[in-house]
Amino acid sequence: MDIGDAFERVGLRVHQALYEGTGGRIGHRAILVPTLLLTTTGRRSGRDRTVALAYARDGDDLVVVASNHGEDTDPAWLHNIRSDPAVRVRVGRNRRLGRARIVAPGDPDRERLWALVNANNHGRYAGYQARTSRPIPLVVLTPESSPA
Repeated sequence: MDIGDAFERVGLRVHQALYEGTGGRIGHRAILVPTLLLTTTGRRSGRDRTVALAYARDGDDLVVVASNHGEDTDPAWLHNIRSDPAVRVRVGRNRRLGRARIVAPGDPDRERLWALVNANNHGRYAGYQARTSRPIPLVVLTPESSPA
């Protein structure tokens, strides 16, 4: 990890703290990128785990990317989703329960969804993909109608 990556990760932690601490009043748009808070259940601990992620809308669904900043390993939240796809999602001040679905390589919608989220995040995901040999997973979050 270089100094730029370290700075970015610290900035993301500060951003997430503001988002959570203000109940979503601050934090939905980070550096002109829409951001949500995704809460999963820890696969080992059983505790809530929350992460701030850039997203794109696809109809009623929200699409996020398990880029892990281009590292060669998947982020912990993706392992949690594999174990339990029930999630909570906060977009701004709105909270919803939802289900997560991992979009595998070869899925007919993958290229369209990749282009959508990559464009929405100013091409960062293409840069992350260039840094790793693993195919970076996409996750579709389908919110339920009831609030969380």
